[in-house]
Amino acid sequence: MSQPSDNSYKGPMRVFSGMQPTGNLHLGNYLGAMKNFVALQDQYDCLYCVVDLHAITVFQDPKELRQSIRKVTAAYLAAGIDPKAHIIFNQSAVSAHAELAWIFNCVARLGWLNRMTQFKDKAGKNRENASVGLFAYPNLMAADILAYRATHVPVGEDQKQHLELSRDIAQKFNNDFGAEGFFPLPEPLITGPATRVMSLRDGSKKMSKSDPSDFSRIALDDDADLIAKKIRKARTDADPLPDSLDGLEDRPEAQNLVAIFAALSGRTPEEVISEYAGAQFSVFKPALVDLAVGALAPMAAKIKEFDDTPDYIDSVLRDGAERAGAIAEPIMQEIKEIVGFIV
Repeated sequence: MSQPSDNSYKGPMRVFSGMQPTGNLHLGNYLGAMKNFVALQDQYDCLYCVVDLHAITVFQDPKELRQSIRKVTAAYLAAGIDPKAHIIFNQSAVSAHAELAWIFNCVARLGWLNRMTQFKDKAGKNRENASVGLFAYPNLMAADILAYRATHVPVGEDQKQHLELSRDIAQKFNNDFGAEGFFPLPEPLITGPATRVMSLRDGSKKMSKSDPSDFSRIALDDDADLIAKKIRKARTDADPLPDSLDGLEDRPEAQNLVAIFAALSGRTPEEVISEYAGAQFSVFKPALVDLAVGALAPMAAKIKEFDDTPDYIDSVLRDGAERAGAIAEPIMQEIKEIVGFIV
């Protein structure tokens, strides 16, 4: 198990990650994040958060937000995260996130935030109309991680810049307050052959819950018939699969389906290509259907069961928030003392 690069930090190895409760979760969320969350349980103490404070950087209907928080929690459980051995909770239930975010607002520099490409993408041409929360989002992300002194963070490529900022904030805090080694410099965990799953309708675009076409993605609550239908209708080309990955260049839809097959089967894309070299998609797609239905349909059934038991979901979140708070509270006490607050 690797140590964080700040060798002066001597605390426990701990994983933190979270997902926003906005819209329906899909195959990209599972392969890019949750499947790895489950695997990391065997190596680390893990905190998995439903980041509802991040969600409100853009307006959310309150009723829909509550439903989405429960939906993400249900997906965590259905994917195989153990809420007793590890911690599942919603961000807003632990005040340390907001408290530490304000302190980090005063540590981070405007120039750092101005370089964040995701804000530019999300704000678009109407930058002046974006919320302050959307602009300061990376500071809250740093607080999410460092409120627990997490050492490792499973992230997608699109979040790697934010994690680098978290490291910069941790280092500046340590330096500014003469607190060498207080915060670790969290390391990214980017694993698996499908950390970036693309649309089933356009292999050049990331699979997204905001895409207007429902057939661009496989939702985690899709039943077996719908999973099969979406894969059969996934865009491909007329050529057979090549005998090497090099042959998938300039074939984004084919490359995407091979990557999905590899991730669902726990194999490498090279192994998948070796097995199906020369095969037409009329052969490959049915094999992918069988694999996807076998992996995803049981999870969809569990999610629907949890949808019918909101009281249980809420109890998991309450228990997780209590345990997360018990970790964060003494850390926040130390932070306040370091900053100079009277505690």
